Amino acid sequence: FAVRRGIGGDCRTATGSYIANQVTEKLTPIHNRIFRCRSGSAADTQAVADAVTCQLGFHSIELNESPLVHTAASLFKELCYRYREDPMAGIIAGGWDPQEEGQVYSVPMGGMMVRSSYIYGYVDAAYREGMTKEECLQFTVNALALAMEPDRSRGGVIRLAATAESGVEQQVLWGDRIPKFTIATLPPS
Repeated sequence: FAVRRGIGGDCRTATGSYIANQVTEKLTPIHNRIFRCRSGSAADTQAVADAVTCQLGFHSIELNESPLVHTAASLFKELCYRYREDPMAGIIAGGWDPQEEGQVYSVPMGGMMVRSSYIYGYVDAAYREGMTKEECLQFTVNALALAMEPDRSRGGVIRLAATAESGVEQQVLWGDRIPKFTIATLPPS
C-alpha cells in the first residue's frame, strides 16, 4: 500500500491456503531512498527486484548521483511488460528524489488489486491531500489492517517505510499494534 510520503505492506506469503512464511519482507529497498512493495509469486517479484536493483546501481554510477524514483518505476514497468507472459509480479515503487520529492508508482500484474472490498470504502472516506507524515502512516496502517482482516493468508506484521530528503524511516508493527476492526453486519430483515 502506498501514499506520497511512503509505502507499507503485510508480510505473509501463502501457497494456496498454506502460509509458507509469516514474516516475509515484501517491502524492500531498491536504492537509498527507493523501496518496492510486491505482490504475486515471491520468486518472480524477487527476480524482477534484483534486476532493477542491479540496473539502478549501474545507472547511479554512470550519472554519479542517486537515481530518480520514476526511473526505478520505469525499469519495473519495462521488465514486467517484457516478460508479461511468465512472471506473476505486481510492484509498487515509492521513494524520494530531489527532482520530484515523494512519489509512488504502481506496476500491476494483469489488473492486480487488493482483494478486500473493505479497503475501498476506507480509502474513499479517509484519504485527503496534505496529510502529515503521521496521518499518512496511520492511514496506511489502517488500510493494511482492513485489507488483512478478512483474508487470513495476509497479515502477521505491517512494515512501513517513510521516505524524505533526510532518508528513510522504517517501522514494523507487530500483531498487538495492528488495529482490529469489527465488520458489523445488519440483522436479517
